[in-house]
Amino acid sequence: MAQRRPARARRTARRAVSDDATGSEARRLAAEALVRIEEGGYANLVVPALLDRSDLEARDRGLVTELVYGATRMRRACDWLVDRFLTSPPDARGRALLRLGAYQLAFLDTPPHAAVDATVGAAPKRLRGLVNAVLRRVADAPRDWPDEATRLSYPDWVVGRLTADLGAEDARDALVAMNEPARVTTRDDGYVQDLASQWVAAEVGAGPGDRVLDLCAAPGGKATALAEAGASVVAADVRTTRAQLIAGNAARLGLGRGVTTVVADGTTPPWRPSSFDRVLVDAPCSGLGVLRRRPDARWRIDADDVDRLADLQRRLLTAARGLVRPGGLLVYSVCTLTTAETVGIDEWLATTMPDVDAAPAPPATPSAPWRPVGRGVRLLPQDAGTDGMYLLRLTVPG
Repeated sequence: MAQRRPARARRTARRAVSDDATGSEARRLAAEALVRIEEGGYANLVVPALLDRSDLEARDRGLVTELVYGATRMRRACDWLVDRFLTSPPDARGRALLRLGAYQLAFLDTPPHAAVDATVGAAPKRLRGLVNAVLRRVADAPRDWPDEATRLSYPDWVVGRLTADLGAEDARDALVAMNEPARVTTRDDGYVQDLASQWVAAEVGAGPGDRVLDLCAAPGGKATALAEAGASVVAADVRTTRAQLIAGNAARLGLGRGVTTVVADGTTPPWRPSSFDRVLVDAPCSGLGVLRRRPDARWRIDADDVDRLADLQRRLLTAARGLVRPGGLLVYSVCTLTTAETVGIDEWLATTMPDVDAAPAPPATPSAPWRPVGRGVRLLPQDAGTDGMYLLRLTVPG
């Protein structure tokens, strides 16, 4: 059985189609976005840029975002739906339009005549016959998915790895949850940040008088949350453009004095040993816990990247360990679910840094919806409707 979007999303899509006979401009824009994403663009950058240059009303702008994000997430499933009826591969524009049509038919419950007519109306003349013929067959054909990876629209290796690491039931539920649109949560200061990331920042336990290093801080969500708590925060990133993003977010929130932004390589940090009360290593990772928020990420990451990133995480933690004062706190977090980047890192730390132990309090180790795993805790996307996350808090001996 095909996955279906929440009823509210389906009603929104049906209204958009019924109120606009073709929705051609919105779909043309969505097809353009899909082409650019296929060429290497990032959905979260491509879509706003195209919308900023359009004259679409708010309703149609929302439809463009829904169609692009949804068709990108469900790319593999949409391709399987249409490829059964193709005799040769279409060009990039044709592929984008067919994905849009298939997504509406299979995952938005758009009435077939509306989905087909609206998508054909968005196609250039040379493609209208192909789009019309293929989508009408998609609308009439049964959906006997060949396997779970195709139905859920993930690369085989992602399904296999998470199944091995989490167990079949938790992996399936996580993959289903990450096919839903991300919820928007806003902090009291107006910063938009997922609850899981807010909880991680809170677990650093920083307060007035604390000197805190956020070693991989861009775009600055956790760093600004730490500064809001009263800490003096040094926020580092290896790339200048990303460091500028941190500084901009801190200034916008009125936290310019509380956040010092530094361009630095976290594996070779420029600070003296024992310079900080608390160090947060929110490390670069495979991102397999935030795939609902980053619709194109599942098609960018490779299986080999997991081990490469785990090596980087180990090097960052090795460097960070020396920066924590005796009795201070080292906090490790990643927005992924693989064993190699979570429990595997904990096991490596227990071997290489046996004197560093799980932090008892304060604050207390998080409870539900966090799940204990090793000395740390894991949050699955289905547990609280948040990003997936792993958190490990360690005390450096005094």
